Amino acid sequence: MPAVPAVQGRSAGAAAGNGDAAGTGTSRRRAGRPSAALLDKAGITTAALELINRKGYDGLTMAGLAKELDVAPSALYNHVASKRDVLLLVEDHLTSLVDVSDFSAAPWEDAVRSWAWSYRNVFAEHTPLIPVIAVLPVTDAPQTLAMYETVSKGFLDAGFPQERIVSSIVALESFIFGSAYDVTAPEDIFDSGSMAESTPHFTAAVRSASSGRALVRPADVAFELGLEALISGLGALRAAKKQ
Repeated sequence: MPAVPAVQGRSAGAAAGNGDAAGTGTSRRRAGRPSAALLDKAGITTAALELINRKGYDGLTMAGLAKELDVAPSALYNHVASKRDVLLLVEDHLTSLVDVSDFSAAPWEDAVRSWAWSYRNVFAEHTPLIPVIAVLPVTDAPQTLAMYETVSKGFLDAGFPQERIVSSIVALESFIFGSAYDVTAPEDIFDSGSMAESTPHFTAAVRSASSGRALVRPADVAFELGLEALISGLGALRAAKKQ
């Protein structure tokens, strides 16, 4: 699912002949709910993301989504049969934003870096969805499957044992999703407070790490460190196969 602009079901419903509102050039939609024909999967995806961003995952219901789109629930069910179908649209949309282009030309290490950073940054903007999408089957999700196909081929071309490719991707994803949460963590998450004297080594380590925070976000430092360790460790699998 390519990236989508504003929800079409709410902006494309102005009827020809309605004219501009008070001569301002702003189109005005006809009164009443729009017809089901105005709905499409791109609009449903965008509305679902907006709803989740405001109310969290639990706020995503079919009735709530229909209200968000300003349509009758029956019109929504003409396009998606269930909440799971909506989640597949959302998963596909977010996955389409992840950059996998370096797997076609760059060295494996560089391709994994750009993919992982892009992946983390996309989901750092949508952390309420991580617990759901992380365990959502990818069946019939074309963009998600296309991402995995590209990454799998990149691993295979780089010399990875085929039986280790999926587990390697899952290991990276586990780190990526956790790191996406870390981006949203408060700056004082490791403040030991009144326990500072009884935890001198940890407190000193936190203060030492904090010294460079003005230049680089702690979440980025941690992500880079962990990612490089994973790349180095997974790269050993490729080296072992070549030997």
